[in-house]
Amino acid sequence: MHRNLSRSRIAAAVVLALASLTSHAAPAAAPQASASHALSTTTQLPRGVTPSHYALSLTPDAQAATFTANVTITVDVAAPTRSVTLNALELAFVGATAEGAGGTQQASRIDVDAATQTATLHFAQPLARGKHTLAISYSGKIGTQATGLFSLDYDTPAGRQRALYTQFENSDARSVMPSWDEPDYKATFALDVTVPSTQMAVGNMPVASSTELGNGKKRVAFAVTPRMSTYLLFFGLGDFERATAMADGTEVGVITKKGALAQSRFALDESAALLREYNDYFGVRYPLPKLDNIAAPGRSQFFGAMENWGAVFTFEYSLLLDPAISTQSDKENIYTTLAHEMAHQWFGDLVTMRWWDDLWLNEGFASWMESRATERMHPEWNTALSSVRVREGAMSRDALATTHPVVQRIATVEQASQAFDTITYQKGESVIRMLEAYVGADTWRTAVRSYMRKHAYGNTVSNDLWREVDAAAGKPVSAIAHDFTLQPGVPLIRVGEAVCKAGNTSVTLSQGEFTKDREQKKPLSWRVPVIAQTVGSDKLARVLVQNGKTSLTVPGCGPLLVNAGQSGYYRTLYAPKQAGALASSFATLPAIDQLGLLSDSQSLGMAGLQNPADFLELVKATPLQADPQVWGKVAGALNNLHDQYAGDQARQRRFDDWAIARLAPVMAQTGWQARAGEAATVATLRSQLIGTLSDLGDPAVIAEARRRHAAAGSDPSAMPAALRRTILGVVAQHADGATWDQLHAEAQAEKTPLVRNQLYDLLASSDDPALARRALALALTDEPGLTNSPAMISRVSHAHPDLAFDFALAHIDQVNARIDASSRSRYFPRLAAASGNPAMLDKLAAYARAHLAATARGDADTSIADIQYRIKVRAQRLPAIDTWLAKQS
Repeated sequence: MHRNLSRSRIAAAVVLALASLTSHAAPAAAPQASASHALSTTTQLPRGVTPSHYALSLTPDAQAATFTANVTITVDVAAPTRSVTLNALELAFVGATAEGAGGTQQASRIDVDAATQTATLHFAQPLARGKHTLAISYSGKIGTQATGLFSLDYDTPAGRQRALYTQFENSDARSVMPSWDEPDYKATFALDVTVPSTQMAVGNMPVASSTELGNGKKRVAFAVTPRMSTYLLFFGLGDFERATAMADGTEVGVITKKGALAQSRFALDESAALLREYNDYFGVRYPLPKLDNIAAPGRSQFFGAMENWGAVFTFEYSLLLDPAISTQSDKENIYTTLAHEMAHQWFGDLVTMRWWDDLWLNEGFASWMESRATERMHPEWNTALSSVRVREGAMSRDALATTHPVVQRIATVEQASQAFDTITYQKGESVIRMLEAYVGADTWRTAVRSYMRKHAYGNTVSNDLWREVDAAAGKPVSAIAHDFTLQPGVPLIRVGEAVCKAGNTSVTLSQGEFTKDREQKKPLSWRVPVIAQTVGSDKLARVLVQNGKTSLTVPGCGPLLVNAGQSGYYRTLYAPKQAGALASSFATLPAIDQLGLLSDSQSLGMAGLQNPADFLELVKATPLQADPQVWGKVAGALNNLHDQYAGDQARQRRFDDWAIARLAPVMAQTGWQARAGEAATVATLRSQLIGTLSDLGDPAVIAEARRRHAAAGSDPSAMPAALRRTILGVVAQHADGATWDQLHAEAQAEKTPLVRNQLYDLLASSDDPALARRALALALTDEPGLTNSPAMISRVSHAHPDLAFDFALAHIDQVNARIDASSRSRYFPRLAAASGNPAMLDKLAAYARAHLAATARGDADTSIADIQYRIKVRAQRLPAIDTWLAKQS
């Protein structure tokens, strides 16, 4: 699943059964579960009955929003039993039978437990030990949010259309099919569907047969899948069209609504290239005969794409390039989404974590492969520098008291949903990058290939991977891996004063812990791989900091740079003299180390470990010719400081004036007009600078955006596609009532879903509280569409968090109807997360007590911690910034 977010439904906490589990049936290529595996694997279902194959017949009625179905499940019964319990959610059962060696019998009754999301089939006579088939008839509901089997409506020139899709991760297959809906219960699946003859049906596997039934219906049967987890099953239906290409013997496809296929060319070409790259890297060829990417209109607040094996679901904004509106950032986002989901075809689909505790084995690795593939396949985008941004995203969360280990204990469906977060994705990716740098890229790949071969079609825990890394590296890498994945937090490496003698620099390194909200916390202990060099030297020194302290000797006598290349997951705090020497040499550092130094300086200053103004000195030292991504980092950091001053107009204006003066020369150099042959990173920076200067209230940028918007009717070049969204964003942000009405009319008239969604976002982006209120009211009407409504409220929260949260809470039933049930525990706290108002702390705590189970308050607690930290920064750090600003000419 792409980008930290997941879908499922709320469930109460369930007692975890830890009795024995019989091994799954599996093809010859798949390893059988061992006894220790069976005993240690988490389940929320009684053990003793294990599925090996599902034959599902599904008949959806899109207009009625219902479906009927029959499923026949081949199971192995370990010991005689009168009952079989499996997962089921919001299904209405007609009946069930069991057939085995002793004959066939009807279920005497079917008990449904909504709290545990289970159904229990009871039989008058015990089912004997051995194989049985369970045949179950039932019906269910088609939803309107991206969970279970759901519909998405969209406009076309010919009128309103409706398409159907499924989204089962993490625990929603049970809402379409009674099943053992846990990742370790792998089985094969045969899906057939009865659907309108004029529509295209899509599944994980190619169509095996299609039979016309009359009355405008057809029965489509798909080939049997390999052994896989329930959450990877997929079905789609609609007025679709498909483009294909062959890659290494696999048919790669992109499926879109009719009329949009031309926008899929980039995704199709890149999918074919990625498949070849991954076949080579993993050393195990993609095993299915086809791999489709399915583009869907609409959006979710919590995910952009889902890795269903052979049938990746992706919202259109992350798959299609529309020449009228798409930007360089859109192209890169499409690529990274493709790379992430296709990496999951191995890490997640072929080899799956046993339980959600080890979700990072799916998401952290897919994120790392996404970054690796992008850097390798598109070096012109220079995405290697983005590793610092990824690491910073993880550390920002990991330095709060509300963090958790990468490998975490998951006890409920809701907790599994909340596990799709920054720690799982971004910290997971960053730790992998550090370990790969420690053992070497070739060694790392050898370990990954061995892991794939040994565990294909099976389930694993993290230690299964670490064993392969230890074996390939010939040293105990697992000890380091355990430190960074089994405990939370961010190591802090303190660098003492350096001594240069005989051409070498010596220094003492000590390990503490970086925390934003627990100054007196006793530091945890990590074994930290450190890479260092002196500025001006290309010779690296490597050392493992363990037991809290070590000495380091580095060739050369220039300023010492610790975490050279920025592969380490830790913060670096230099002694004052060392920090000063690095600041003086800042302009000569490689771009990735400039990014690392800026990031550490900003975070350490805000946490009170050094003068917060030291960061602004580095901003002053950033040369005009610095890499565009360095200036992008500077722009983002200045924007963050602007937000910290929210509510104090005079102080904010003083800071904004300085920030505008610092960025204006960069904007002048970059210009509004793209130049022939300019780097992709320059195009991205142009949009970043315009957006940031707009936030800072730069009158020149605001006036130019308005001029271009006004001229666009007679001069199409005034708003080129690459800047259209950026310019409209400035205009909307600073709109008056008449401009807002104009944008509203454009949104109402627009028929292209991608453009329409953007326009409704713009309506929710005004700095004017009165227009923000109009956007909130609009969001709860039918006009924007069900998937745009929650997005609009979220967009308002960026500039008006208190307003958006209060509004959503005042209309909680209407808002809840527009988001799936499990998302509520994340959605409402995130509306408030950007607040700096002390009153919000009590509001959030009261919301959590009233609406969330005690086990489902992770996002609420994190938002509270973020707000508390923001209040602390405003009170304790901004005065140092004010003092520094007063000294600037």
